[in-house]
Amino acid sequence: MFYSSLPEISVRELAQQIAENSQPLQLIDVREPEEVSLADIPGFTVLPLSQFPQWSNKITSLFDPSLETIVLCHHGVRSAQMCQWLTNQGFTNVKNVSGGIDAYSVMVDCNIPRY
Repeated sequence: MFYSSLPEISVRELAQQIAENSQPLQLIDVREPEEVSLADIPGFTVLPLSQFPQWSNKITSLFDPSLETIVLCHHGVRSAQMCQWLTNQGFTNVKNVSGGIDAYSVMVDCNIPRY
């Protein structure tokens, strides 16, 4: 699938928004727990796509559909799928992290391990 119409945020923009902390952000990481244990960015709620049945029916009680919601994965494919699903659930301000945590490690924080 191709998700070109989804709004994206660059890893540098993400780092700036996290650092400024000027507006409420909802940060979702859809990677698997094993991946998160290798490399993570503090502040993200981990909702692995493989565990979708466990959390999907609670998404609107976990997050506010009107607030900015930023979704992360390893390279940006799974997070794009999640962004599309969130939009279908009524979320109005969803952004996919372009390049995922791998790009974040390369361009923002080289202390985050690449895998």
